[in-house]
Formats: sequence, C-alpha cells, structure tokens
Amino acid sequence: MPLLRDALRWVFGRVSAIYFREIEATGDVPAKHVGGRLFVSNHFNALVDPILMITTTACPISPIAKSTLWDVPGLRWLLDAAGAVPIVRRRDAPDKSVETNEAVFDRVADWLAGRGNILIFPEGTSHSFPKLLELKTGPARMIARARERGARGLTFQAVGLEFDAKDEFRSRALLVYGPVREVDAIGLDGDGLVAAVTDQIREDLTDALVEGPTHEERLLIARVAEMVANDGGDGTLAGWSDVGRRVEAAHEALAAADGGSLIHLANAVDRYYVLLGQEGLTDADVARADPDRTARAIAGKAARRTLLAAFIPLAVIGMALYWLPYQLPRLVASRAREADMISTVKLGTGLAVFPLWSVGLVVGTFALVPAEVAAVVAVLVLASPFAALAWLDVSPRLRRRLRLASRGARVAALREARGRAMVLVGGARARLGV
Repeated sequence: MPLLRDALRWVFGRVSAIYFREIEATGDVPAKHVGGRLFVSNHFNALVDPILMITTTACPISPIAKSTLWDVPGLRWLLDAAGAVPIVRRRDAPDKSVETNEAVFDRVADWLAGRGNILIFPEGTSHSFPKLLELKTGPARMIARARERGARGLTFQAVGLEFDAKDEFRSRALLVYGPVREVDAIGLDGDGLVAAVTDQIREDLTDALVEGPTHEERLLIARVAEMVANDGGDGTLAGWSDVGRRVEAAHEALAAADGGSLIHLANAVDRYYVLLGQEGLTDADVARADPDRTARAIAGKAARRTLLAAFIPLAVIGMALYWLPYQLPRLVASRAREADMISTVKLGTGLAVFPLWSVGLVVGTFALVPAEVAAVVAVLVLASPFAALAWLDVSPRLRRRLRLASRGARVAALREARGRAMVLVGGARARLGV
C-alpha cells in the first residue's frame, strides 16, 4: 500500500523533526530512484533508528524487525503498513528450527531482486555499548540468496547513526552514509560472498562511527573531537563526526605509543569538563565567546531574538497548557529497563499523549464557550506548543550566555583549563603527525 506507507513516512518524518532539534545527513546520500539496495546500520536507539532511516532517506525502504514487535498492541498495524518484515531471533526463540526464517530470506531475496530496498541492523539487537557488537551474517546471506535466485545489479550500503544525547528530547541526530558497494563487483558467490559482504559491512560501519574500547575512552574521544571541531568553527554533528573519526585513530596510535601522555591528556580534559558542568556551560560556549564576532552574525541573532520575543505570550500559553503532557513521557521513560529504549518510550508516549491532550482541550473549549471564542482558543491550543518548543530550544543558550556575561573570573578559569587541555591535544597531534 504505497499511499499509506508514504502517508506514514510523512507523519513520522514530522514527528522526528519535532523530537530532534536537528537531523543531519552526510556522505553518499541515496537518491529517490535507488532500488535493489540493502541498507545496514548500527543499532543504538531501538525503534528510533528505523524511524530515522525510513523517514529521512528519499527512496522507500522496508525494515526487517524482530518478530516480537508484532505482539505489541497497536504496533502490528504500523509495522505492516511500513512494509516491515518479521524475523525470529535466536534469543527470542532458542529452540527455533533452521527453517524458521527461510521464508523470510526468500521474501527479502525476491524484494531485492524486484528493485525493492531493505533495512537491517546486523548487530541483531539495540544496545548502548561504545562500539559495534559482533555482526550477524544475516544481511550477507540475504544478498547471497537473492543472487542464487538470479538477482543482479544489487548494492549494499552502511549507514552510521550518531546522537549527541540519544536519550534527550530535542537533541541532534546524524546519519553518515558510507560508500555504495556493488555486489557484482565482489565476484564471489555462496559462502565466499557471505564472508566478503560481512567483512565489508563491518569495515564500512566502523569507518562511519566514532567508537571507543570502553565508555570512558569513547567519552574522551567525543570530548576532544568536540573541542577540535569547535575550534574550527564547526558546531554541526557532521563536523564533530568527521573530526571524531580522526581523533579515534589518533587515540589508538597514542595509546600504543605513549600511554602516559594519553592519561595526562585524559585527566586534563576531564578536569575541564568537570568545570564546565559546575558552571552549566558547554565547550561551544567557551570556544565561541569571542568579542570579535562579525556584525552580520550579531544582526542575524538580533533578528531571531526579536522574532522569538514576539512569540513569548504564545510560548507562555503553550507551556501552561502542555506542562502536564510534557512531563508524562519523561516519567514513563524513567521506568524503562534498558537505556537504549528511553527515546523509544518517550516518543511512543508523546505520540499517544499529546494528540489526545490537544483534542481534549479543543473539544472541551467548544463545549464550554461560544463557538467564536472557542475557534480562537483552538488556534492558540494548536499553535502555542510550537512557540513553546522554540523557546525550549533557545532558553538554555540564553541562560548560558547570561552565565558567561556574569561570571568573568570563572569563565577565565574555564578558558585556562581548556587552553591547557588543547596544548596537550596539540602536542599529541604533533607527535603523531596528524
């Protein structure tokens, strides 16, 4: 049902744009006409990951999902409408027979051969580890099955998903599209093809992501990348990702060559970020606190502030009307058993609560006041949350700028701590020649 699927993509695309403050895409982004391609991605954020992939990629994609999702009330219809394909995982059915997923493999092979696109997460599960899990061979076996059934001209492409704060509402998301790989060019079939495709997927996903051996080391890599990117004036998540992959390589080299220097660097960066946390500031605030900003940039910010100021009354109304439903997703998500499910629970709860709350407010208004007044109130009910959302985005930055302006001595100490850390970063780069 292409019309229904397109409608769902549009709706969830708008939902994603509300949940995330920014969604960036970089690399070899596929065009609308792409077909016969298997997309593979890392899996850090449960159902949010396929939603991002399906709604931000121009070509239609059918996701492969664990069969247990079809048991969730209300989710079966959405999965079927999205063209999702259920697959039984060994962890969900330990006694499953080899034939259990054979029909799924045949269905995927026929879909790829018919120029359809498939999305699969080769790690097999969503997780919160700082690096990729061991990849399953399922994606490669699906490609091999399609080849056995006569399909030619197939391609596969790795997509790295990154989040700056994956559990938080109005955070940022990044899709890093790797190179397109042609199956015919591999020149193998059967088990040889499966091994070659799996190895290539692992390499491409690793190249697309910023990883670390441990959470602590990954955090250090992410922080250094953030500081270097901010020094370069690039505050985008794509810029951070590009720098982060180079910092990751440098981290590995420095750990092998001079572990003592790496510990010294890590301690300096940690001390700096502790001070940032105490002051409620970000590295971007400190790095960009530059008195020599251009008049054009200042004028642009002044214009945006004027526009936001004009919407203050509407934003206040929105905050008052939607305070309770805004709290509910966070409250429900606090009971999530797994960290990678938090965003999914928030998103699902918000999708249920906010529309019902809005409809209830509008219906209640028309029931209590004259129609002419109710119509005006209904407009305020529907428009005010978007004004509140704009202020939700900008208010933390305004608070941080006030702190910067009112805490001169503390900001000077922060700059000094940052300077010491960056001297060590620069020294490490010089030793490694990067």
